Amino acid sequence: MPATTTTVLNANALLLDMDGTLVNSDAIVERVWRRWAEAHGLDPEEALKVVHGRQGYATMAVLLPDRPVEQNHADNRELLAQETADVDGVVPVPGAPAFMAALAGLPHALVTSADEALAQARMTAAGLPMPVTRVTAELVGASKPDPEGFLKGAAELGHAPADCIVFEDSEAGITAGRAAGMRVVGVGPRAAVHSPTVHVNDLTQVRIEALPDGTIRLHITA
Repeated sequence: MPATTTTVLNANALLLDMDGTLVNSDAIVERVWRRWAEAHGLDPEEALKVVHGRQGYATMAVLLPDRPVEQNHADNRELLAQETADVDGVVPVPGAPAFMAALAGLPHALVTSADEALAQARMTAAGLPMPVTRVTAELVGASKPDPEGFLKGAAELGHAPADCIVFEDSEAGITAGRAAGMRVVGVGPRAAVHSPTVHVNDLTQVRIEALPDGTIRLHITA
Protein backbone atom coordinates (compact mmCIF):
# COMPACT_ATOMS: atom_id res chain seq x y z
CA MET A 1 0.00 0.00 0.00
CA PRO A 2 1.22 3.54 -0.74
CA ALA A 3 2.42 5.53 2.27
CA THR A 4 0.10 8.18 3.68
CA THR A 5 1.12 11.63 4.82
CA THR A 6 -0.63 13.94 7.26
CA THR A 7 -0.71 17.70 6.87
CA VAL A 8 -1.59 19.79 9.92
CA LEU A 9 -3.10 23.25 9.43
CA ASN A 10 -4.31 25.68 12.10
CA ALA A 11 -7.04 28.27 11.56
CA ASN A 12 -9.35 30.53 13.52
CA ALA A 13 -12.29 29.89 11.17
CA LEU A 14 -13.32 27.74 8.22
CA LEU A 15 -15.17 29.03 5.14
CA LEU A 16 -17.05 26.29 3.33
CA ASP A 17 -18.30 26.10 -0.23
CA MET A 18 -21.39 23.92 -0.63
CA ASP A 19 -21.80 22.20 -4.03
CA GLY A 20 -19.04 19.69 -4.63
CA THR A 21 -17.51 20.41 -1.22
CA LEU A 22 -20.22 19.45 1.29
CA VAL A 23 -23.00 18.36 -1.05
CA ASN A 24 -22.82 16.33 -4.25
CA SER A 25 -25.38 17.96 -6.55
CA ASP A 26 -23.59 17.28 -9.82
CA ALA A 27 -26.49 15.28 -11.29
CA ILE A 28 -28.89 18.22 -10.95
CA VAL A 29 -26.40 20.84 -12.11
CA GLU A 30 -25.66 18.79 -15.20
CA ARG A 31 -29.36 18.20 -15.98
CA VAL A 32 -30.24 21.89 -15.75
CA TRP A 33 -27.20 23.26 -17.54
CA ARG A 34 -27.27 20.70 -20.34
CA ARG A 35 -30.82 21.80 -21.15
CA TRP A 36 -29.83 25.46 -21.04
CA ALA A 37 -26.72 24.95 -23.21
CA GLU A 38 -28.62 22.96 -25.85
CA ALA A 39 -31.37 25.59 -25.96
CA HIS A 40 -28.73 28.22 -26.73
CA GLY A 41 -26.82 26.22 -29.34
CA LEU A 42 -23.85 25.50 -27.09
CA ASP A 43 -21.89 22.30 -26.57
CA PRO A 44 -23.10 21.00 -23.18
CA GLU A 45 -19.74 19.40 -22.42
CA GLU A 46 -17.94 22.70 -22.94
CA ALA A 47 -20.54 24.53 -20.87
CA LEU A 48 -20.14 22.13 -17.95
CA LYS A 49 -16.43 22.94 -17.80
CA VAL A 50 -17.20 26.46 -16.52
CA VAL A 51 -20.44 26.17 -14.54
CA HIS A 52 -19.03 24.92 -11.23
CA GLY A 53 -18.39 27.49 -8.52
CA ARG A 54 -19.89 30.50 -10.27
CA GLN A 55 -23.29 32.10 -10.01
CA GLY A 56 -25.38 31.27 -13.07
CA TYR A 57 -25.33 34.75 -14.57
CA ALA A 58 -21.51 34.77 -14.39
CA THR A 59 -21.35 31.41 -16.17
CA MET A 60 -23.62 32.77 -18.91
CA ALA A 61 -21.39 35.81 -19.31
CA VAL A 62 -18.42 33.50 -19.95
CA LEU A 63 -20.32 31.31 -22.41
CA LEU A 64 -22.19 34.12 -24.23
CA PRO A 65 -20.03 37.22 -23.74
CA ASP A 66 -22.09 39.45 -26.06
CA ARG A 67 -25.41 38.68 -24.38
CA PRO A 68 -27.18 41.45 -22.39
CA VAL A 69 -26.56 41.24 -18.65
CA GLU A 70 -30.27 41.61 -17.94
CA GLN A 71 -31.01 38.48 -19.97
CA ASN A 72 -28.38 36.53 -18.04
CA HIS A 73 -29.94 37.55 -14.73
CA ALA A 74 -33.41 36.60 -15.98
CA ASP A 75 -32.20 33.16 -17.09
CA ASN A 76 -30.33 32.78 -13.82
CA ARG A 77 -33.55 33.26 -11.85
CA GLU A 78 -35.24 30.56 -13.93
CA LEU A 79 -32.39 28.10 -13.46
CA LEU A 80 -32.26 28.75 -9.71
CA ALA A 81 -35.96 27.94 -9.49
CA GLN A 82 -35.42 24.70 -11.42
CA GLU A 83 -32.46 23.67 -9.26
CA THR A 84 -34.26 24.50 -6.01
CA ALA A 85 -37.23 22.33 -7.00
CA ASP A 86 -35.02 19.39 -8.04
CA VAL A 87 -33.19 17.64 -5.21
CA ASP A 88 -33.25 14.18 -6.79
CA GLY A 89 -29.79 12.71 -6.33
CA VAL A 90 -28.50 15.25 -3.80
CA VAL A 91 -26.26 13.46 -1.30
CA PRO A 92 -23.57 14.53 1.15
CA VAL A 93 -19.97 14.34 0.05
CA PRO A 94 -18.37 11.36 1.86
CA GLY A 95 -17.32 12.47 5.32
CA ALA A 96 -19.43 15.63 5.30
CA PRO A 97 -21.85 14.61 8.10
CA ALA A 98 -19.01 13.87 10.55
CA PHE A 99 -17.09 16.94 9.39
CA MET A 100 -20.05 19.25 10.03
CA ALA A 101 -20.79 17.59 13.38
CA ALA A 102 -17.20 18.22 14.47
CA LEU A 103 -17.57 21.91 13.52
CA ALA A 104 -20.59 22.47 15.78
CA GLY A 105 -19.80 25.42 18.05
CA LEU A 106 -16.62 26.32 16.15
CA PRO A 107 -16.29 29.40 13.89
CA HIS A 108 -17.36 28.49 10.37
CA ALA A 109 -19.48 29.89 7.56
CA LEU A 110 -21.07 28.69 4.35
CA VAL A 111 -19.88 30.75 1.36
CA THR A 112 -21.81 29.60 -1.70
CA SER A 113 -22.80 30.81 -5.15
CA ALA A 114 -26.28 29.37 -4.45
CA ASP A 115 -28.98 31.68 -3.17
CA GLU A 116 -30.52 31.14 0.27
CA ALA A 117 -33.42 29.02 -0.96
CA LEU A 118 -31.20 26.72 -3.01
CA ALA A 119 -28.68 26.39 -0.19
CA GLN A 120 -31.43 25.47 2.27
CA ALA A 121 -32.90 22.93 -0.16
CA ARG A 122 -29.62 21.17 -0.87
CA MET A 123 -28.25 21.14 2.68
CA THR A 124 -31.59 19.77 3.90
CA ALA A 125 -31.73 17.11 1.16
CA ALA A 126 -28.19 16.03 2.08
CA GLY A 127 -29.10 15.88 5.78
CA LEU A 128 -26.47 18.45 6.75
CA PRO A 129 -26.87 21.24 9.33
CA MET A 130 -27.01 24.75 7.91
CA PRO A 131 -24.28 27.00 9.33
CA VAL A 132 -25.61 29.99 11.24
CA THR A 133 -23.23 32.28 9.36
CA ARG A 134 -23.58 32.12 5.60
CA VAL A 135 -22.81 34.26 2.58
CA THR A 136 -25.19 33.37 -0.24
CA ALA A 137 -25.64 34.80 -3.71
CA GLU A 138 -27.96 37.58 -2.57
CA LEU A 139 -25.29 39.02 -0.28
CA VAL A 140 -22.49 39.64 -2.78
CA GLY A 141 -22.12 41.91 -5.76
CA ALA A 142 -19.57 39.73 -7.55
CA SER A 143 -19.51 35.98 -8.11
CA LYS A 144 -16.53 33.71 -7.49
CA PRO A 145 -13.73 33.85 -8.68
CA ASP A 146 -14.03 37.30 -7.07
CA PRO A 147 -12.96 36.99 -3.40
CA GLU A 148 -15.86 39.11 -2.07
CA GLY A 149 -17.82 36.21 -0.60
CA PHE A 150 -14.90 34.79 1.34
CA LEU A 151 -13.85 38.21 2.61
CA LYS A 152 -17.41 38.82 3.80
CA GLY A 153 -17.48 35.44 5.50
CA ALA A 154 -14.24 36.18 7.37
CA ALA A 155 -15.53 39.60 8.41
CA GLU A 156 -18.83 38.12 9.65
CA LEU A 157 -16.89 35.68 11.82
CA GLY A 158 -14.54 38.40 13.04
CA HIS A 159 -11.30 36.90 11.78
CA ALA A 160 -8.55 38.11 9.46
CA PRO A 161 -8.45 36.45 6.03
CA ALA A 162 -5.01 34.96 6.69
CA ASP A 163 -6.44 33.16 9.73
CA CYS A 164 -9.19 31.44 7.72
CA ILE A 165 -9.09 28.27 5.65
CA VAL A 166 -11.37 27.77 2.65
CA PHE A 167 -12.80 24.41 1.56
CA GLU A 168 -13.54 24.41 -2.18
CA ASP A 169 -13.97 22.07 -5.14
CA SER A 170 -13.91 24.35 -8.21
CA GLU A 171 -11.39 26.45 -10.09
CA ALA A 172 -13.49 29.58 -9.52
CA GLY A 173 -13.73 28.92 -5.79
CA ILE A 174 -10.06 28.06 -5.31
CA THR A 175 -9.09 31.19 -7.22
CA ALA A 176 -11.43 33.25 -5.03
CA GLY A 177 -10.00 31.78 -1.84
CA ARG A 178 -6.43 32.47 -2.87
CA ALA A 179 -7.35 36.01 -3.98
CA ALA A 180 -8.82 36.56 -0.50
CA GLY A 181 -5.43 35.72 1.00
CA MET A 182 -6.59 32.42 2.47
CA ARG A 183 -5.28 28.88 2.43
CA VAL A 184 -7.44 26.46 0.48
CA VAL A 185 -8.27 22.80 1.02
CA GLY A 186 -9.29 21.48 -2.39
CA VAL A 187 -11.99 18.81 -2.25
CA GLY A 188 -12.71 16.26 -4.97
CA PRO A 189 -11.48 15.61 -8.51
CA ARG A 190 -12.09 19.10 -9.91
CA ALA A 191 -9.88 20.70 -7.27
CA ALA A 192 -6.71 18.70 -7.76
CA VAL A 193 -5.40 20.51 -10.84
CA HIS A 194 -5.90 24.04 -9.49
CA SER A 195 -3.10 24.10 -6.92
CA PRO A 196 -4.94 24.31 -3.61
CA THR A 197 -2.80 24.42 -0.46
CA VAL A 198 -3.66 20.76 0.08
CA HIS A 199 -5.97 18.37 -1.76
CA VAL A 200 -8.29 15.61 -0.53
CA ASN A 201 -10.57 13.26 -2.42
CA ASP A 202 -13.35 13.84 0.10
CA LEU A 203 -13.92 14.91 3.70
CA THR A 204 -13.18 11.50 5.19
CA GLN A 205 -9.53 12.57 4.93
CA VAL A 206 -10.04 15.56 7.26
CA ARG A 207 -10.14 15.40 11.06
CA ILE A 208 -11.04 18.48 13.11
CA GLU A 209 -9.47 19.15 16.49
CA ALA A 210 -10.62 22.05 18.68
CA LEU A 211 -7.68 23.42 20.66
CA PRO A 212 -8.15 25.00 24.13
CA ASP A 213 -7.43 28.51 22.81
CA GLY A 214 -10.23 28.26 20.23
CA THR A 215 -7.95 27.43 17.29
CA ILE A 216 -9.21 24.85 14.82
CA ARG A 217 -6.56 22.28 13.96
CA LEU A 218 -7.03 20.27 10.77
CA HIS A 219 -5.40 16.88 10.39
CA ILE A 220 -5.47 16.11 6.67
CA THR A 221 -4.44 12.65 5.51
CA ALA A 222 -3.51 12.09 1.90
